[in-house]
Amino acid sequence: MEFIGPTSQSLISQRTRLHYADWGNAGAPPLILLHGGRDHARSWDWTAQQLRHDWHVICPDLRGHGDSEWNRPGDYPITGYVYDLAQLVHQLGLAPVTIAAHSLGGNIALRYTGLYPDKVRRLVAIEGLGPSPEMQKKQLKTPFDERVCGWIHDKRAAAARLPKRYDSFDMAFDRMMEANGYLSPQQGRHLTLHAVMRNEDGSYSWKFDPYVHLWPPIDLPYEDIEALWRHIACPTLLIYGEDSWASNPAEDGRIAHFANATVSNYAEAGHWVHHDQFDRFIAELREFL
Repeated sequence: MEFIGPTSQSLISQRTRLHYADWGNAGAPPLILLHGGRDHARSWDWTAQQLRHDWHVICPDLRGHGDSEWNRPGDYPITGYVYDLAQLVHQLGLAPVTIAAHSLGGNIALRYTGLYPDKVRRLVAIEGLGPSPEMQKKQLKTPFDERVCGWIHDKRAAAARLPKRYDSFDMAFDRMMEANGYLSPQQGRHLTLHAVMRNEDGSYSWKFDPYVHLWPPIDLPYEDIEALWRHIACPTLLIYGEDSWASNPAEDGRIAHFANATVSNYAEAGHWVHHDQFDRFIAELREFL
């Protein structure tokens, strides 16, 4: 029987209910598609539809995103996300697993693969390495105490703000299209449909927790993150868009931290390469996998 779309499933990690979309075909090799910040699992629908017949595709909603629960204290350290991914692989018995991930999801997947190199067959990370070396140097110029105080100030300010509300779905759709000029109207409507929730007064708000904007000031030292990259054993594909803010690791030197990685650069694409150049992306992804 052919299914139109995925089933909605959930698991518990760190006392939190996390949602994931399961595209079926359980006898096939497992493939996790992991979204980025302020995004959701259903942003991978086009990719999942192309790969579902050859793979058991699973698309999680990160905590605080999509249909997963929010963290009660509003803290979202990246180590918590890594734990959630580890729990997904462990609870569903997915190892060895293949992972394709975007942005924050790529950052999470790269760290997980460095921690558990024997559990990942192949890894694709779309702009997932985080801040460039130049951005890192700039951040470190601010003393640690000032960075933490700034985070406390920003979090207090966020607590005083109500989530953004849009009077109509079309207003939320317009904001989605404004955020990425490469999207087609069809893409934008689909992404918006799964990104918003209806409020009691009839307005629309984004599903993600507003606190996910606030990147915690305490993380692993950069040299420890680079050490995790060096531990990755599987073939790895790092994808970048030429019109993105992200720094290409083949140009900034970070590719040197990988033992078995290649970099693919996409013209006429921004940060969301898998949306901006879908046909080329899916062809390259199929070949790599």
